[in-house]
Amino acid sequence: MSIDIGIIGLAKSGRTTIFNALTKGKADTGIYTQESTAPHIGIAKIPEPRLKVLADMLNPKRVVPAEARYIDIGASVKGLAEEDKGVSGQTLAQLTNVDALINVVRAFADESIPHIEGSVNLKRDIATIDFELTFSDLTLLERRLERIEVALKEAKQPERQAVLREKDILTKIKTNLEKDIPLSELSLTPDEIRIILNYQFLTAKPILVVVNIGEDQLPQAETLEAELGSYYSTGNRRIIALCGKLEMELAQLDEEAAGGFRAEFGLKESGLDRVIRESYKLLGLISFFTIASGEVRAWPIQNGTSAPKAAGKIHSDMERGFIRAEVVSYDDLAKCGSLAEARKKGLLRHEGKNYTVQDGDVITFLFNV
Repeated sequence: MSIDIGIIGLAKSGRTTIFNALTKGKADTGIYTQESTAPHIGIAKIPEPRLKVLADMLNPKRVVPAEARYIDIGASVKGLAEEDKGVSGQTLAQLTNVDALINVVRAFADESIPHIEGSVNLKRDIATIDFELTFSDLTLLERRLERIEVALKEAKQPERQAVLREKDILTKIKTNLEKDIPLSELSLTPDEIRIILNYQFLTAKPILVVVNIGEDQLPQAETLEAELGSYYSTGNRRIIALCGKLEMELAQLDEEAAGGFRAEFGLKESGLDRVIRESYKLLGLISFFTIASGEVRAWPIQNGTSAPKAAGKIHSDMERGFIRAEVVSYDDLAKCGSLAEARKKGLLRHEGKNYTVQDGDVITFLFNV
């Protein structure tokens, strides 16, 4: 299972620099005159320290971390929503299909790269992107509501009741969006969520705001995060400050060299690891591990996933033919040092269809199809 995260932001915010840092990519960051219409797409391995411990213990042939796919959207969200833009369908689809969004906001000063608004203003730029996401959703809503009005003229019972129900929900969302209340802040019933699920509204997606600072601002990073976090952080939005240029340069080095440079800058950890960790939290994800055929692998799933559904992340046959799961927690296995010792101590247990997978579970699924 790959996690898809879309990277958005104003021009000259360092959006592609952040993309390169996350994916160890080499997309061109030197073109400032116009926005590219083709998104950059790259894969990043999700850092998972527990995988190394399991690998050292079990000596597998392969170690497979979970992956995140990052999509650097090279155009304005507002522009994509307009009917006369030829790229609207393809690129807007890239946005609507992602699991979460990263909004890169510029905090660094650089006279050679003038800010498109003439000055650095974090709150203004965050508000601009929020407006564009809202604009996109409102455009979608207005089009759908127009089609609903046409459908109501021809609809018969009970279809008419279903269409009216959808109209009421969309009108409610539209009214709130016009008051600058994003979908993520609305309290919707499970039935309402089911009805609008296929729309993939942008203001419903979790957003990680990455404040792109300069090297000279590194000592103020935590203070900046706290100040903005108190204003912007919600259950569906978080704030991180990092230096994209520095992180991109460090991403090209080996771990030992990068660690040395981070120490010189007083950085406790990779800013990119923080981006991924916060994205996990926003998406409500946990990880479980499998050990099979000489391979140790990490799997991201939604917190609260049942054992059969977790098995289905590996293969649909495993969910369909699920019998039981052999489970040991990572902490217990790490203390025991081997599966045999965990089994001997009674820490390897059998769980059935009603078991909810916990973060760090090491699982072997038994199934029959």
